[in-house]
Formats: sequence, C-alpha cells, structure tokens
Amino acid sequence: MHSHPEAADTLVYGATLYDGTGKPPVVRDIAIRGDKIAAIGNLSNWIAEEIVEADGRALAPGFIDVHTHDDTHVIREPQMLPKLSQGVTTVVVGNCGISASPVTLRAQPPDPMNLLGERDAFRYPTFAAYVDAVNAARPAVNVAALVGHTALRSNHMDRLHRAATPFEIDAMRAQLVEALEHGALGLSSGLAYASAFSAPTEEVMALAEPLAQAGALYATHMRSEFEAILEAFDEACRIGRHARVPVIVSHLKCAGPRNWGRSLEVLAALERARDAQRIGCDCYPYDRSSTTLDLKQVTGDIDITVTWSTPHPEASGKLLSAIANEWGVTQQEAAQRLQPAGAVYHNMSEEDVRRILAHPATMVGSDGLPNDPLPHPRLWGTFPRVLGHYARDVQLMPLEVAVRKMTGLSARRFGLERRGEIHVGYHADLVLFDPARVRDAATFDNPRQVADGIDAVWVNGALSYRDRAASGERAGRFVPRGAAVTGDAMAPAAEPF
Repeated sequence: MHSHPEAADTLVYGATLYDGTGKPPVVRDIAIRGDKIAAIGNLSNWIAEEIVEADGRALAPGFIDVHTHDDTHVIREPQMLPKLSQGVTTVVVGNCGISASPVTLRAQPPDPMNLLGERDAFRYPTFAAYVDAVNAARPAVNVAALVGHTALRSNHMDRLHRAATPFEIDAMRAQLVEALEHGALGLSSGLAYASAFSAPTEEVMALAEPLAQAGALYATHMRSEFEAILEAFDEACRIGRHARVPVIVSHLKCAGPRNWGRSLEVLAALERARDAQRIGCDCYPYDRSSTTLDLKQVTGDIDITVTWSTPHPEASGKLLSAIANEWGVTQQEAAQRLQPAGAVYHNMSEEDVRRILAHPATMVGSDGLPNDPLPHPRLWGTFPRVLGHYARDVQLMPLEVAVRKMTGLSARRFGLERRGEIHVGYHADLVLFDPARVRDAATFDNPRQVADGIDAVWVNGALSYRDRAASGERAGRFVPRGAAVTGDAMAPAAEPF
C-alpha cells in the first residue's frame, strides 16, 4: 500500500542545517507549512508548491539582531532591507535607554533620542499604541521591544540633569508596567548619556522593580565604557541583583586607547558575576563605534568621523580634526559648532573586539543607526561579517558557534518563544546562505551595500528575500515577551545565560 505523500508550502532539500543550538551541522530537508516548520529529515516523499535545492548550503534560524535602533524605522521603512539582506528576521528595539514608546514629547527629543528621528517620529504615547502601529505597518521582520529609561525620564521630568523624585519614579514605573503587560521585553538604560547620567543607581533600581514579576530583563548601555568600565559593570550587576532579573550589557567594548587590552579584566569580571546572577552581553564586529557627537569623547586621542550635522550638513564624512583645522578652532569648539551631530569613533582595539566576540556570554547585535545619512557599516554588514570574516576567514570560532550567537542564544535570553532554533513547530524564520561566499560588502565610505552569500530569507514562512532583492512579502509582526529564562534570576547561571 502506498500512502499519500505529505504536502508542504515549501521544501528545502539537502541543506546543511545549523539549528541554532551550537551543535555541529547535519544535512537535512526542511518542510514549511504556513508560518511554521512542519518537518525535518529525509523528506524525498513530500510534495510542495515551492522547492528549493540547497545543494549543501547552510540553513540557519533567521538571525536575531538583539541591539537595534530600528524603533521608528520598522514603521517608516517597513521593507527593512538593511536587516533582511543580512538574514535578520527579528529585531530588538528600544536599546540604550531610548525607545519610541511610551513617549510624549514636550519639545525636540533629547540627545540621543534624536537618533530615532525628529519630534514627529514620536507618536506612541503608550506601548500598546506602538504595538498596534508595528502590526499595522506589517514590517518585513519581526519586532520585539524594550522600554527606554531615558524615554520615561523625558516623559515625566522637566529637566534631565538631575535625579528623578520618588513621585516621578512612580509615574515612570506605571508606564513600564503598562508596557510589560503589552509584551515589552524589559527595561533598557543609557546611563553614559547626559540625559540619564544624573540618574543615581537607586533611581534605576527602583524603576526596575516591576521587571521580575513579568519575567522581563534589564539591558544597559553602561555608565562608562572607558576607564571606569569595571565600576559601571558593577553598577549593572547591582541593579540586576536588586531587581532579581537577568542583565544584558549592551555593545560590550573597551573604549579609548587607555582602555585597550582591558577586555581580559572585563571578561573576568563578567565570568565572576555569572557565578552569582544571570548576565550576558552583545557586541558588534567592528573596532569603531557610532552615536551622536559627544563632547566628552572629543579628547584628541582618537580619530572621529562626523556622519551628520544639522547646522553643517557639508561636514558629513569628514574627520573632526580636519574640520577644526579648516575652521581654525580646537576640535572641542568644532564639535560644539556642529551640534546636533553624529559621529563614528575610531576607539577600540581589534584584539579586544575579537576576545569579546568569541566569549560564550556574547550575542551579536548590530547597533545600526538607520536614520544616519552616512551610517556605520554595521547597519548592513554585522551578521555576514561575523559569519564570513570572523568565523570563516579568521577562524575565531566554528560556524555553528557563530550561528548560535545570533539565533538560539538570543531567543532564549530574550524570551522569544519558538524562534532562534530549528525544530518542528517553531516559527519558520530561516536563512539560506553559502558559507564559502558569505561576506559583508558595507564599508565606512560606502555603507549601504547588501551582503554577499545570503541567498534566501523566510520570515514566518514567507520567502522575503532572495538573490540580493526583497520579494515584497512582509510577514513580520510584533513579538511579545514569552517565557524568558524561568526560575530565580539569582540562581547560578544555567544555560543560556
């Protein structure tokens, strides 16, 4: 007796499967039905509307960009080509204390909230309004969101260069609780920025208290990534212990020449902390950073490239030192004249970047700035750069480890249910790439370039990108927080933290 063949919407035959868990790859066929993975194995007796011959190329879970500032971009540019073209199928927004919601602005957005857009971009007074807007925009990638501490401060404080009062903290907490009820991943902070630097540790501790009950987490752009990095790391740990929640250190780096080589110390501190609490980090695979032009970082000991300036748009792409020479002023004066502005800082050592990227606690996040006219190439190149340059060419880590850092580890840490790994019943967020060809094409001079070797991307089962072009399908959705790592956050770290 012959049974009828099973039917799927899509069959991918003969893929080298990197399942997101870090296990070595195996050759398998995959069936997609609707928005889920229907079967994995030898599926030669199946039939499907769409058949893709992988010919041994790598099939991985869609990449999860855990560190983005795509908050407004997913609504204004829902095709999301910079991310889709890298194989990214989910973005985490709301990092570094800045989020598009819940926000009600009294004036122009404070620095660095202006990275997300001008005043008119902030139109989501509640988190629920933002969720509705994302789903209405139907972006090409999934969106999960943190709530920014600076955004909450800006809602309730007349000026940001002071500590919040108990009354203001209560008002911020009420908004955070509303967001958690609507699926927010947790709270983020950007304590290095002037808009939050005046917040004492106790303010953040008090604000973080509702997180544990919701199973949420705390992500932080620490108070310092320069000489005071260990003190800043200790503060992040204290906040996590007080709130009894997992901590994620954003874009871990040793910034500034006097700090180069200290990744050994910083990672040793991270390992000690991981014995006592759940803590991890993300990083991007470049030795230059990028944010708004920060006068504190204009020290004369590193090169700074200006990427945008509101009063002087002609400065884009020029070195700050060259602008200062041209104007006959100091770099500090030139930086003041250029405000508000954005910059790329040549402030890390390659050795530190590699050591942090290779550490088992580290996830990959781009920290890309989609509104920057001359964006850091991480916006378009992060994930292929890890796969091609660091895993294949430099052999910093095996490919299955690199894939886990951008899929399974990330999904488990952030509580993104049934994503980040390839199992039957999981969402069909998948990327087909060629390990021999994959490479980032984006450069600092020409950053808007799609990567090589990313051959097909499925988001919730829909083929969304193929052969260097978006298909026009936009199947992303808002992803609420699922069950993140359960159990007592103070217990010694079980995987994945």
